[in-house]
Amino acid sequence: MTHDHRPCCTPTATPAGVAVPPPAAGRTVGARSIRGQVRLPGGEFTMGDAFGEGYPADGETPVHPARLAPFHIDETAVTNARFASFVKATGHVTDAERFGSSAVFHLVVAAPSADVLGGAAGAPWWINVRGAHWRRPEGARSDITDRQHHPVVHVSWNDATAYARWAGKRLPTEAEWEYAARGGLSGRRYAWGDDLTPGGRWRCNIWQGRFPHVNTAEDGHLTTAPVKSYRPNGFGLWNTAGNVWEWCSDWFSPTYYSQAPRTDPRGPETGTARVLRGGSYLCHDSYCNRYRVAARSSNTPDSSSGNLGFRCANDTL
Repeated sequence: MTHDHRPCCTPTATPAGVAVPPPAAGRTVGARSIRGQVRLPGGEFTMGDAFGEGYPADGETPVHPARLAPFHIDETAVTNARFASFVKATGHVTDAERFGSSAVFHLVVAAPSADVLGGAAGAPWWINVRGAHWRRPEGARSDITDRQHHPVVHVSWNDATAYARWAGKRLPTEAEWEYAARGGLSGRRYAWGDDLTPGGRWRCNIWQGRFPHVNTAEDGHLTTAPVKSYRPNGFGLWNTAGNVWEWCSDWFSPTYYSQAPRTDPRGPETGTARVLRGGSYLCHDSYCNRYRVAARSSNTPDSSSGNLGFRCANDTL
């Protein structure tokens, strides 16, 4: 296993030299809302990889204490139905729609051959598909009619931030995300404990079989699962492992943990990529063991793919 596995997670959006117009300047800001959120008490917890299983380039160490104020966070990832309400209300056009294409996993492409624009460098299982976006996640021949309660995908950090503003919310910090995902369990590998399949039962939507060609779908899902699949963690949050990667507000740095403040860490002041957490339906221990609760990844703020979503947070007044 090598240490640079990012292409299997979420490929970067725009090829070098491709000119793309900037997002629209208008930003709709909604009244503060805690709809669909749970209130977490905050306090101090231990953040990072206590098992030595992370990839060095991801910067999951050193393990360190972090103290957080109470906050609210969505119990699920944002669904297609909720994102559709946002688009209807604001006319928002996602980055994937503006770019004209997005990354689709090779086994599920549903598009005319003319729309297949090629694979990602170093990760041929990611196919750049013309016309793939949140409403048509596998390409022109797909839709989300029967996936209203699945997590929205093909959303960039820019898109997620725009939705959060409209909803009267914000993206969680990386520290808030990990605290919430742990569900009150300290120093554990997963949100439910240290065993991946306790009692022989799947607790998250990840890859089964031989990546990237054979997915036996033992957990019942080839791609996304409904946002309330499996069991919630100890805080009442669903699917904090697998299903879709979730954007956090922080800029990413592999060395940030060595200098992070103990209270309310918010990531570096600048950067080129934003933090991603949680893993996705494509994670597998043979290649991308990033469904562990301490696992980190990142991508540029305009990137999108068929396994990239988000959930929102909020301050507690």
